[in-house]
Amino acid sequence: MIEQAKSGAKAKMEKVVNSLIEELKKVRTGKAQVSMLDSIRVNYYGQQSPLSQVASVSTPDAKTFLIAPWETSILKEIEMSIVKSDIGMAPINDGKVIRLKVPDLTEERRKDLAKQVKKITEDSRVAVRLVRRDANEEVKKLFKDKAISEDESKKAETDIQKLTDDFIKKVDQIADEKEKSILTI
Repeated sequence: MIEQAKSGAKAKMEKVVNSLIEELKKVRTGKAQVSMLDSIRVNYYGQQSPLSQVASVSTPDAKTFLIAPWETSILKEIEMSIVKSDIGMAPINDGKVIRLKVPDLTEERRKDLAKQVKKITEDSRVAVRLVRRDANEEVKKLFKDKAISEDESKKAETDIQKLTDDFIKKVDQIADEKEKSILTI
């Protein structure tokens, strides 16, 4: 039963770390990354579809996106979706494809992005701590119901705390790497 609580906590903490990685992919550095456009939805025959499902998205160089729609008839819809999104890039439509230029980051914008990374990271730390709290409550309930001894309860709480510390360290490492990539010119 204790092992279930610990393995459940570990699985949830891994989900938090994976979620952090996905969130940080959306925070742009100075380079074009296809994941930066994941939040864009296009009206495709009355349905909101992810950009990647209605067009081929590539990065011919480090500062440019090339968006080639499967059907040229939705070129205008893609262009409007990009304009409506808050990605900070203006689409260049040549009738067949759309190009997006990634603007250079100013020092001020880099600092804002670093702050955004810190906030996302803190949210992830809080999520890991909430998982720890839930796992500890599960262990305390087992102890209260006399399913485990006090020694087992204390050992389980120590193990859960060690697991929490390891995951907080992972979260911090991931955030530090992202912050370095943002602040590096």
